[in-house]
Amino acid sequence: MADSTITKRALATALRELMETMPFEKINVARIAAQCGMSRKSFYYHFRDKYDLVNWIFDMETQDLMLQLKSQEAYSARIEFLARICDYFYANRSFYCKALRIQGQNSFSEHVRESIRPVMKARVEYLVSGENVDDFELDFFIDACYCALERWLKDKNCIPPGELVAKIDRVLQRGVEVLGREIQEGKAPH
Repeated sequence: MADSTITKRALATALRELMETMPFEKINVARIAAQCGMSRKSFYYHFRDKYDLVNWIFDMETQDLMLQLKSQEAYSARIEFLARICDYFYANRSFYCKALRIQGQNSFSEHVRESIRPVMKARVEYLVSGENVDDFELDFFIDACYCALERWLKDKNCIPPGELVAKIDRVLQRGVEVLGREIQEGKAPH
């Protein structure tokens, strides 16, 4: 592993440890650096700010999952991907519940939405036979996915990932069935 990656991982571990005991707003770069025996200069060599570090943690830990995702995959493969990503978030729930509370510019919320944008765009365009999808349509699906994820993680009675994925699968299948019936009966809006 390159020295840069080792340093970044040490800073990430320090931030995670600090977030277990204090609110993110009270954590500063000096405290993160001190937590792992580094200088602020070392921190700034690798990251712009503490928000950049939170986003890097997400990117590094989910990059393998995201690389495996293909827009043309069958429905069952997409449900399996959803199960893996939900398992990851559930295992790291404490950290991500706190990260989801970060507000403002460079927030984790913004970063996640932008990270899933290309994946969601490719999938939706595939589903509509390659037609271009405008920003409103894309944002609609991104918001739905993000809000469901956030609500699930923040729920004090957070159900296990397998239950969540089963519920999502059921909602999707029921929605398709109902919409199909309405279209056949000529009741669907145009």
